[in-house]
Amino acid sequence: MGMNYYLLFLVHFLVSLSLSLLVGGSGSGNSEYHYKLREKIKAEQEADRVVGLPGQPPVSFNHYAGYVTVNQTHGRALFYWFFEAINQSQHKPLLLWLNGGPGCSSIGFGAAEELGPFFPQKGSKPKLKLNPYTWNNAANLLFLESPVGVGFSYTNTSSDIDKLGDTITAKDSYNFLVNWFKRFPQFQSHKLYIAGESYAGHYVPQLSEVIFDQNKRVAERNYINLKGFMVGNGLMDDETDQKGMIEYAWNHAVISDRLYDGIKKKCNFSDPDSQDDDNNKCSILLNKYFDVYKIIDMYSLYSPKCVVNNTTTTNQFPVFQRFRTNHLFSESRGWHKRPAGYDPCASDYSEAYFNRPDVQAALHANITKIPYPWTHCSDKIQFWKDAPTSVLPIIKKLIAGGLRIWVYSGDTDGRIPVTSTRYTLTKLGLQITQDWTPWYNSKQVGGWTVEYKGLDFVTIRGAGHEVPQFAPRQSLMLIEHFLTNTKLPAKPF
Repeated sequence: MGMNYYLLFLVHFLVSLSLSLLVGGSGSGNSEYHYKLREKIKAEQEADRVVGLPGQPPVSFNHYAGYVTVNQTHGRALFYWFFEAINQSQHKPLLLWLNGGPGCSSIGFGAAEELGPFFPQKGSKPKLKLNPYTWNNAANLLFLESPVGVGFSYTNTSSDIDKLGDTITAKDSYNFLVNWFKRFPQFQSHKLYIAGESYAGHYVPQLSEVIFDQNKRVAERNYINLKGFMVGNGLMDDETDQKGMIEYAWNHAVISDRLYDGIKKKCNFSDPDSQDDDNNKCSILLNKYFDVYKIIDMYSLYSPKCVVNNTTTTNQFPVFQRFRTNHLFSESRGWHKRPAGYDPCASDYSEAYFNRPDVQAALHANITKIPYPWTHCSDKIQFWKDAPTSVLPIIKKLIAGGLRIWVYSGDTDGRIPVTSTRYTLTKLGLQITQDWTPWYNSKQVGGWTVEYKGLDFVTIRGAGHEVPQFAPRQSLMLIEHFLTNTKLPAKPF
């Protein structure tokens, strides 16, 4: 670990040298090279700077958006939106946020509806509401649309879409970071944390593992100062996720005793083959289970659905008609859709906003004129080549590697409920160092915490699948305490 810190210091020194040493110029050939490099970097950053974003309120921080090529041969490029921290950005860590799906946009959900600074509002005239609980209060905030085919991210090789999976997503996201740091070298030495929700329960640990492994073998200039990651309502282990979904639904009066008992008897979640046959009894029972979520919001049990003119909007589709991971994506239509939080029509506003030509121009997006509209979740991604049934081995490895790891759960989510996450963490077999303890949001209980040896678990009371949307103040407290590695308040304040 000492050698890594030495290498990191060296990288920071070299980057600083390349950007600032030669402002005055010494006349040497080496000075001329570094001067040109610095000017090139400044020009690239300036080209990505976002100015004149329609409907944007005035802010004191800079933000940037654009593309980073991750595979030159295939023409794969990922779209990002980056917000500098509101105060003292040079001293704040860098936080990468990933949404899941797979196939859903971190711009549409994370940035525009959960934890970014700007939320699109209803109306024909573009208007962005400033989010007082934006996470760039705590960190420099980077959103990434990944993999290719999601949002504005694209590939010039159409066959790439049919080859997507966890492995290529992690590899491309790693290449994105390496190349993004070349464009923004002033953040190379900053502490990096990765966070995400839902299927990012796969993305976040897998990308963290790639960085962790690559840091042992890459050149100093590509060393990434990864310190930890956080996963919310994350898909991490198929068996416990599925078992917990059914128990949560029964415990929250969503399904009947008869259906619950039938699923327990006929479905073996530790054996995915038991759900293969459409005609077998397990599949029939699971279809009845999912029928419930055609009429209520699976992602926030007690929130209303979006209704326009007495009709639910097209965003509101039933989800996940199969449990088995490697069958989910190819067989089910509408699996990626989900209702939004406090305003269940928020996704309608952001979808209209990001399809405006003036918005795309301001964000330097859609430069290749993608032949389909921007959507929250890609209809193009119908196949997923690889998805392990559990990421717990990766989490164990990274705990042993010394990374800071927090897992959090909004407790009104029915998709990856708190019940599932508790079963999953128990399966890790970690020693509990401090058991079920309340934490406070001012005078009210914000949720509960469990401290394990090597991992912290936090619940957020009354929050659905997308915690920052349902509990913005509490979620900002969560990320602030995670980044500073401090305990959430154990008493009212």
